[in-house]
Amino acid sequence: MLKVILEGHDNFYGLADIVRLFYGPCREDRENGCLVCDQGPDETIVINADPSAELPLNRQVKRDLYVRLKDLSGMSFPWGCLTGIRPTAVAREEDYDYRGLVSKYLVREDKAKLACQTGKLESRIEQEASGRLNIYAGVPFCPGRCEYCSFIAQDAIRHMGKLHEYAGALCLEADMLAPFIKEAPGTIYMGGGTPTVFDEDDFGRVIECLSRSFRAGPQTEFTVEAGRPDTITEGKLDAMRSCGVNRICINPQTMNDATLRRINRGHTSADIISAYELARRKGFDVINMDIIAGLKYETAKDFTDSVRTAAGLDPENITIHTLYKKRRAGMSREDVLNAGGRGDIDKAVSEAYEYLNALGYVPYYMYRQKDTELGLENVGFCKPGTYNRYNVAMMSYTADVLSAGAGGMSKRAFRDGRYERCGNVKDISAYIKQARECAEKKIAFFELGSYS
Repeated sequence: MLKVILEGHDNFYGLADIVRLFYGPCREDRENGCLVCDQGPDETIVINADPSAELPLNRQVKRDLYVRLKDLSGMSFPWGCLTGIRPTAVAREEDYDYRGLVSKYLVREDKAKLACQTGKLESRIEQEASGRLNIYAGVPFCPGRCEYCSFIAQDAIRHMGKLHEYAGALCLEADMLAPFIKEAPGTIYMGGGTPTVFDEDDFGRVIECLSRSFRAGPQTEFTVEAGRPDTITEGKLDAMRSCGVNRICINPQTMNDATLRRINRGHTSADIISAYELARRKGFDVINMDIIAGLKYETAKDFTDSVRTAAGLDPENITIHTLYKKRRAGMSREDVLNAGGRGDIDKAVSEAYEYLNALGYVPYYMYRQKDTELGLENVGFCKPGTYNRYNVAMMSYTADVLSAGAGGMSKRAFRDGRYERCGNVKDISAYIKQARECAEKKIAFFELGSYS
């Protein structure tokens, strides 16, 4: 059992993140001022506050613990003692000099350079997204549940009635917000779940409502996360085109048919290619595709093969995700973090980045999640000029995001650097009943007249 004693500080959360990297979750014992990890070695480590350290206290103690556990275990991690969601924010603090990330936070050089390269473009996009309203419309339904997912998705096959009711509630919320939105927003993002899970009539009704109520204009970046190719139809693509949607996501996650079956995706790689080609014929000239590294049933080579196959279709955006353990997912933490037993995922991810760079793709946004293989990251790549502003606005501290739909989390940024959040009810049945109250709550939260 590992015990970490805190002296002169109370940074339990930050130190728990470091312990989690090496040995898994730990528990706080605030009465005795320590963290306890049952999976760790039989060691007691004291981490003191050091007023003379070059780093702020919360980062200094994390670095000190990281060094101690690195020496104790013989393990190290690509991002060193950085555990936060946005490495690019730290890169900005270092004025995009990768050497500061290496020396201060023990980040591996290739990751430090990646954070700096991504951060420069991300910062420019963030400035574009700030000052304009960004809108998210959530559709928390899927035609089935992937094994790695814990999303609050509903099975569309068994709940078509609820899908129809949800479409009505989402339109009601959007229509109530409409009088307060006088100018075209910077971005509209319809995400999920799988928004294209609606039947064609309901999908057409919702997409028209979002376009009309939220004042989508020629300069609005309007994205629909079509996601699963088995939900994409010609009629839905026509509805999107007629309502001003100019970007879609067709997300295979893998191009390996055997894996698709085992993770319960319900479609084949041929379906992905067919949906992609149909979208091209319908005039969509910005398409994103997601690929996941470290899937339970795949080798590192399977992942790189999927990246190469997806890139061969020539989409404008490719997003590389590293599998992470979601709380209620069917995959266990061991399934997720044992990816190294199926090949060198770290090396495969780096090779994928190099391959995409060679094809002219550049990284434009990055974020990290807990419980990923080696603490690896998620990176969005784009061809020059085709980045998605909403993806950056959603993560930034300077852009407002108005979210509609069950579980939608709105965010308001203030000039003094503060930001506040306002959430919709998560339960789908409750949202259907309370859509009006959700809209009223956001009207007051945003003082929406200021956008007119």
